[in-house]
Amino acid sequence: MKICLNKTEATDGWFSKRVDAQLKELTSVSRSVTSVTIAVVVVFTLIVLYFVAHQTWSTGFFTATFGPFEMLLLYGSLIEWIIVATLEGMGRKNLSRDIDAFGGIIFVTIGGIWLLVRFPFQFAHFANVLPDFLRFLVQWISNDIARGVIALWAIVNGIAAVYYGILRVLVRKKLSKRDL
Repeated sequence: MKICLNKTEATDGWFSKRVDAQLKELTSVSRSVTSVTIAVVVVFTLIVLYFVAHQTWSTGFFTATFGPFEMLLLYGSLIEWIIVATLEGMGRKNLSRDIDAFGGIIFVTIGGIWLLVRFPFQFAHFANVLPDFLRFLVQWISNDIARGVIALWAIVNGIAAVYYGILRVLVRKKLSKRDL
């Protein structure tokens, strides 16, 4: 049993274990598309289509402040998840994790904060694209609940993005040493 003498050594050992686990997983031969990958792609594609329906049908969900930049941030974060899951399913784990770590910072964290500040939504109209018998599923979501979810989403993803960003840098560094 190794006893760490200082916090730097303990942190280095903790990250080192995570880097080694990621390297092992990256080098494992796994080309099967998992049900989780398919589910992520399907669910996020449906979410994108749901927002596109709101925009196309002018339901009132998007306010006048929902401009091109807000579109880029909202749709970019959703499409980033679809791309990451697709790459993961294709066996391109290293690339998918790089996109997830750094795309998550740009689109999900910064985008979530921007959308929270601008809040170009009117959740009273969120159920408008659903058939009447399904509206109860989402009509309870108010602007305040949505703001809380977006804030939580941005905070949790921000923390995860920093963690995975550091992890990806360490994985890349170790991979480059291996190639030498």
